[in-house]
Amino acid sequence: MKGYIEERAINIANYIIEENATVRQTAKKFGISKSTVHMVVTKWNGKYEDKIKRQVI
Repeated sequence: MKGYIEERAINIANYIIEENATVRQTAKKFGISKSTVHMVVTKWNGKYEDKIKRQVI
């Protein structure tokens, strides 16, 4: 399960960067709530690359 969560977080981050998407657009694309999108991009646990993190936040 942990691998799925990390993969989803990276996919969401990449989508936001590549499409210059808003939280609302991202939530709709992935079928998740805006709160979940916010949590994914703000509560990084240090395992994700800083480069991606800086681009998203």
